Amino acid sequence: MGQSRKRVGRDGKARYTAYYDDVAGRRRSAGTFASRRDADRAWQRADAKTAEGRHSDAGRGRQAFARYVEDEWFPNHSIELTTRQNYRYVLDKHILPVFGGYKMIAILPADVRTWVTHLKDQGVKPATIKYCLSVLSAIFTTALNDQITSLHPCAGIKAPTVPPATRRIITPEQYARIHAALPDEQMRLLVETDIETGLRWGELVELRVRDLRVAEGAVIVSRVVIEIAAKFHPSGGRFLVKDYPKDKAPRRVGLSAHVRDLLAAHVTGKAPDDLLFAAPARDRASKLEPVGDQMEFGMTEPNAVGKSYRHGTLTAYNMVPCRCQHCRNAYATYRAERRANGADKSRAANPPPLGETDPHISRSWFRQQIWEPALADAGLGFHVRVHDLRHAHASWLLAGGADLQSVKDRMGHARLTTTEQYLHSLPHADAAAIAALDHIRKRTT
Repeated sequence: MGQSRKRVGRDGKARYTAYYDDVAGRRRSAGTFASRRDADRAWQRADAKTAEGRHSDAGRGRQAFARYVEDEWFPNHSIELTTRQNYRYVLDKHILPVFGGYKMIAILPADVRTWVTHLKDQGVKPATIKYCLSVLSAIFTTALNDQITSLHPCAGIKAPTVPPATRRIITPEQYARIHAALPDEQMRLLVETDIETGLRWGELVELRVRDLRVAEGAVIVSRVVIEIAAKFHPSGGRFLVKDYPKDKAPRRVGLSAHVRDLLAAHVTGKAPDDLLFAAPARDRASKLEPVGDQMEFGMTEPNAVGKSYRHGTLTAYNMVPCRCQHCRNAYATYRAERRANGADKSRAANPPPLGETDPHISRSWFRQQIWEPALADAGLGFHVRVHDLRHAHASWLLAGGADLQSVKDRMGHARLTTTEQYLHSLPHADAAAIAALDHIRKRTT
């Protein structure tokens, strides 16, 4: 039970300090007051909050927000490595520069609203603001549970509305044009497997020979590989294999007879632990050597001072700066030669070239070297991401009459509402509705 104790200051005046016992039984001060009556009310309020489990530790609440986040919350917060990487970015970019010096108990809802408005004024995208607010809210939820604060300043704060993205699903004919433009058989088979299974990228490139069940006509998805920055990787690498996919449970995905046969032929001679699709080992210098005569590459557009330079040269790369493939190849070849001669000391801090130490196919390498050139050759007139193949897979299945539950299981969705988003997503999905409207209005064609 709490109590009030009389204290006499140097000025001879009496003051009263209120004491209460916290949830751990430790004696705490609820403040010092001019009258015993006020002190009694203070410890009684503190006792009541402690009994309800709502009392905060005033001493810990006065610590700086940055100290709490860096020393307690972030190191001990149990999250996936990719999420930790994303949290680190928004903390350093948008949260700590604003709130880092505040005391935990001094951050109020008005401060959070002002911060959200500031992000809007800076032109930060609504989706990014919403994500930043969710990170800040997670910090204060933990602080509230740990009784560091008695107020959650993010409660009731509204994030900007994030307009839903318009999803454009490619048709089978458009997909066929992309597929035909891919450079070799392995890449065509990888993309064919992707559109036939709807796997996420990390699931697709982590498939191994033992996951292919030829007799059953299926693949077993039980792992995923992620790409993260070296400082977040347990051993400083680039790829990390997780022993569970995103939905936390293995799933069986059936294959068409056509893809099953192609994959069976593809894995002939491979060991069970070999990847189905491995990154091509390559010599970076020879791979990136400009092909043809530089005189045929032409001149760049004038730079800010009106100077033009020939494509495929270091001068064009640095002085325009030009980022065409010829100029990028010239720069990459120059860097590779310096590394080979031991002149580039920064190599130890950078990931090694693709295929030197890890056989997984990098998402960025595939996008830049394989997918985007094929997309340009296909000439669809709009951009298609590799991930859009997964969207197309679900949409095609539903348009072809597959039931929602089987598509949900195949895609590895946690909720049926996620799968429902793919209903009527193909360009011709509204054809029946338009035909019905024309019929009732007695239109003729």
